[in-house]
Amino acid sequence: MKMQKKLNDKDIELLIGSLLRWGVLLSMVVVIIGGSIYLYRHGHDISHYDTFTGQPDFTRQLKAIFEGVINIRGRAIIQFGIILLIATPITRVLLSAISFTIEKDYLYLGISVIVLSIITISMLGGFGG
Repeated sequence: MKMQKKLNDKDIELLIGSLLRWGVLLSMVVVIIGGSIYLYRHGHDISHYDTFTGQPDFTRQLKAIFEGVINIRGRAIIQFGIILLIATPITRVLLSAISFTIEKDYLYLGISVIVLSIITISMLGGFGG
């Protein structure tokens, strides 16, 4: 018979640490790639600060960001890297909540759910601008 290995606190801490490390590194690589593409295509452009041309769609819409990434647009790839960077600690809180559920630590599970709720309301509510 094969014994199932039970996850302990150290395993979960290592998983969360790896998640944070790889999430930050992945977002950094994506931003560098996007910045390189943007500079290659637009590094010679002259900025005209006397006229405001508006914001590109991908600064406001997730669908436009993903379309820009598929079309290999530098600024959209940079924006995607920033989304990855923002998603890393959110995923960490979600993973912690799952961990507390497994451990049946309901106090910290409740705190994690409150933190996730605050983050979700803040992001979807549009209160930041």
